[in-house]
Amino acid sequence: QVQLVESGGGLVQAGDSLRLSCTAPEGTFGSYSMGWFRQAPGKEREFVATINWSGQSTDYADSVKGRFTISRDNAKNTVYLQMNSLKPEDTAVYHCAASRSYHTLTTAYAYWGQGTQVTVSS
Repeated sequence: QVQLVESGGGLVQAGDSLRLSCTAPEGTFGSYSMGWFRQAPGKEREFVATINWSGQSTDYADSVKGRFTISRDNAKNTVYLQMNSLKPEDTAVYHCAASRSYHTLTTAYAYWGQGTQVTVSS
C-alpha cells in the first residue's frame, strides 16, 4: 500500500509557474514509477507526465512538453511537477499516482493521491 499526498496547487495567472509535490509518507517509494495526471471539470482524467523509479526516464503529454518537468527525490519520497508558462487550459485537479511499471495509462497506476487544484486565470 502506498499513500500519496499532493501539495502546491493554487490560483495563478497565465504565464506563471507552480511546482507541485507528491509525498509518500511511508512505503517503498523508490521502487515505483510515478505519474502525474489531471482532470478538468466534465472531462476524463488525462496523463500529464511520468518518471521511472530511478528518474532516468521521463515522458510527457504533448500538451505540456517543453513547459512541465517531472522529477523525483527518492531520499525524500517525493515526486515533483514543475509547471511553467501555465495556460488557462491547464486548469484541473492534479493527481499523482504510483505504478509498478513505467506507463502513461491511468489503468497502470494502482495508488492515487487525493489531488490538488490548479487554476490558471487568463
